[in-house]
Formats: sequence, C-alpha cells, structure tokens
Amino acid sequence: MQKMISAYKEFWSRYVDFEGKTSRGNFWWAFLAGIIVSFIIGIVASILGLILPILSTLITSLFSLANLIPSIAIVIRRLRDAGYAWYNIFWVLLPIAGEIILIVLLAKEHK
Repeated sequence: MQKMISAYKEFWSRYVDFEGKTSRGNFWWAFLAGIIVSFIIGIVASILGLILPILSTLITSLFSLANLIPSIAIVIRRLRDAGYAWYNIFWVLLPIAGEIILIVLLAKEHK
C-alpha cells in the first residue's frame, strides 16, 4: 500500500516532467492507484449526479482533464526507462493492436 501511495505522489509531483525515467514498478503502482481513485471519484460523482446531473459530468471531466498531461508524462518516462523512444506513445492511436503493443512496451524491463 505504501509503494502505491508513494508512486501516486510521484505521479503528481512529476506531472510535467517528460525527461528522466520511471521504473516499471512505480509506473504500474501509479496506474493501479489512478484506477482506484478514478473508481472512487466515479462513485462520488454518480451519487452527486442524482442531485444535480451536470455535477457528475463536471467532476469526472475535470479529473480526466487533470490526469491527461501527467499520464502522458509518465508513459514517456516509462518508455524511456524500457529503452524505447518517446514517439512509441503514438501506438495508442492504432485501434486495439496499438494499445496492446504499448502495454507490452510498458511492461518490459529497463535496458
């Protein structure tokens, strides 16, 4: 649990750091923490959405927007740590197969 919290703190503290590297462990712990936080925010937004529907959309949209740049930064740092160039992030634009390719690259050990 401590590793996950530490990795998620690093995710936010290095949110515009496109240089350097991120270890495989820190990347996946931050990824897991992001999923858990998104799930919790989704539940809270759904409950608040019963009172004011626009509020649900606003909360989830703002959280997604806030996560965009840090997510790109950590993927680029992870690709660099695995020994790949930053532009491999564009694999995600290829439907289905591209996402699988990117996940495989992100899961590789560092070189």
